[in-house]
Amino acid sequence: MPLYWRVCLINGLMFIAGTVALALAPITVSATVLVSEAVVLLFGLIGIVTLNAVLLRTSLAPLDRLVRLMETVDLQRPGRRLPESRSGAVGQLVRGFNAMIERLETERRTSNAKALAAQEAERHRIARELHDEIGQGLTAVLLSLKQLSPKVPADVRGELAEVQETARTTLDEVRDVARRLRPGVLEDLGLHSALAALATEFSAHGLRVERVNSPGLPELGSERELVIYRVAQEALTNAARHAQAQTVRLALRRHGPALVLAVDDDGLGLRGAGEGTGIRGMRERAFLIGAQLAVGPGELGGTAVRLTVPLEVTR
Repeated sequence: MPLYWRVCLINGLMFIAGTVALALAPITVSATVLVSEAVVLLFGLIGIVTLNAVLLRTSLAPLDRLVRLMETVDLQRPGRRLPESRSGAVGQLVRGFNAMIERLETERRTSNAKALAAQEAERHRIARELHDEIGQGLTAVLLSLKQLSPKVPADVRGELAEVQETARTTLDEVRDVARRLRPGVLEDLGLHSALAALATEFSAHGLRVERVNSPGLPELGSERELVIYRVAQEALTNAARHAQAQTVRLALRRHGPALVLAVDDDGLGLRGAGEGTGIRGMRERAFLIGAQLAVGPGELGGTAVRLTVPLEVTR
C-alpha cells in the first residue's frame, strides 16, 4: 500500500476508534477538564503520534539510506547496493536505484575497456615509431659519426666523441621509453619475467626493489596480466618520483581465491594528499577486470598499494 494511503488509514482508524469510544463508553469531557479526562486525551494523542512516527520511520528509513548512498557513491569502488527486501513505492525506488547503479557500472566498465584498449594500441604505435624511426635514425647517426671520426682533425676528435656519446645516450633513452610503452617481455615471457625486468629497470635508476613471488601461480590471461603489470609500473613510478623512496617491496602472492599484488615503499607516504591521476588510473584498470585496489599506509613506513585480483573458479 502506498505511504499516503497508509497514513490516511492509520489516522482514520484512530479517529473511528475515538469516536466509538466516545459514543459507547461512559466517557465525557467536562467544561473544566478533569484529570482522568486529560489522561485519556493525552494517551490518545500519544497513540496517534506514536503510530504515525513508527509508520513514517519504517517507511522512510530506506529513503534516508538511499540519500546517504547517493551522496557517497563512487563508480571507481563498485558493488555498493541497498537491500531490496521492502515492497511498495519505496522498494520500487530502491530497486530502480540499484538497477541504475548496475547499468552505470556496466557502461563504465565497457567504456573503460574501450578507452584502455585504445590507449594500449596508441602506446604500441608510439613505441614502434620510436624504435623503428627515431631509433634507426639515431643508429644511422652513430654509424656516420664512427666513420667520420678518423677523417676529422685531431683537435676536434674530442668534441666528436662527446657528440657520439650524446647520441648513444639519447638512443638508450629512446629504447627505454619504447620498452616502458610496450612491455614486449610481458607478451613474450609472461608476467613473472615482466615484473623481474621492471624491478631491474627501476633498480638501475637507484631504487632498491625487493621481489617476493609465490611459486605455482595460475594462468591469468593477457588482460589481467597487463593490468597487474601496469599497476606495478605505476606504483614503482610513484614511489621513485613522488615518494622519494629508497626501498620498495614488490610481491605477487596467491591469497585464497584471489591473487594479490603488493607494493610497499619506505617513502614519504600520502601525507593526507588526495588521489592523483596515477592512483585514479590504477583504479580504472582494476575496475576493468573486477579487481579491488587499496592504497594506504604500508609496513615499510611509506605507501602500500594492494591489488586484489579474483581468480576464476575452475570445475
